Amino acid sequence: MASSIRVRSWGRTDYARVHAAMREFTDNREATTADEIWQVEHPAVYTLGQAGREEHILNAAETPVIRTDRGGQVTYHGPGQVVLYPLLDLKRHQLGPRRLVSLLEQTVVNWLAGYGIAAAPRADAPGVYVDEAKIAALGLRIRRGCSYHGLAVNIDMDLEPFSRIDPCGYAGMAVTDLASLGVAVGLEDAFSGLTQILLESLSHD
Repeated sequence: MASSIRVRSWGRTDYARVHAAMREFTDNREATTADEIWQVEHPAVYTLGQAGREEHILNAAETPVIRTDRGGQVTYHGPGQVVLYPLLDLKRHQLGPRRLVSLLEQTVVNWLAGYGIAAAPRADAPGVYVDEAKIAALGLRIRRGCSYHGLAVNIDMDLEPFSRIDPCGYAGMAVTDLASLGVAVGLEDAFSGLTQILLESLSHD
């Protein structure tokens, strides 16, 4: 099944453009449409999920704020972060939304373990954490039985913009990246490694 999933690299592309493309892809797909995983790096942007409250943006400064249709509160995307958008027919993969969330979180946990980093999800706050610091954020939308939005993993970022929000709605939540943990990984290697684990997980699930 995973062998039929197409992987598409967008490079660095504005969030609004990719979001519109995800919605269009999902709205126009048919029963025979192949699933896709999109690899993206976004320029600096704050995004507010469907339940997002603007008071969780403490000081956006010059960074654009976009309200979007994923689940969750506020997060930050920016250079040095890899974003994977799995555009999947959930029935085809016999996945429910909660199982997909767990699968995406475990993808990050398994990938980080390859670098000797112990990470784990949290029951009270979706995403992946190293100790108490968040290294990956997750938000999904299920529409017409298909998923879009997805997973953002911090590789080598300027983390200061996270201090200007309550990450995912949690005041004072610590955020980290791979570089801060002493691991140097290029974005292409991160995209490749995470995507490969995700494809393998979808194949075995």
